[in-house]
Amino acid sequence: MKLTKAQREQVRQKYDGHCAYCGCQLPERWHADHFEPCIRDLKRVEAPNGSVRLATTTPLRPERDVIENMMPACPPCNISKASMSLESWRGWLAGHINSLNSYHPIYRLAKQYSLITETGAPVVFHFERVDGAKGA
Repeated sequence: MKLTKAQREQVRQKYDGHCAYCGCQLPERWHADHFEPCIRDLKRVEAPNGSVRLATTTPLRPERDVIENMMPACPPCNISKASMSLESWRGWLAGHINSLNSYHPIYRLAKQYSLITETGAPVVFHFERVDGAKGA
């Protein structure tokens, strides 16, 4: 779905100009993320000059390609989430602590010098905190 300027602004304002996931102020070049992934296949497209690019095809879940399913996202969050469901992404993010402890000596050293403190806190997204506060 190609959003109009008005629709993009509507999505951007959903969380007051903040990323729905991490809560940062949205940069100038932010992304409109499909909250429930609609997943598109990629196909090769050859130009007359012989160059090749990848283009997306029709979504596999077109019913999800609607403005109501869009969330404002900073590029790192949207790229990280990719086509994962929210719960899959939450688990993937939380699992990085184990990876950091296992494979990154600099992380372990920073933790040893109390530069990093692991809290064991669950992954809670910005929109969950904001929407939870509205319901309280």
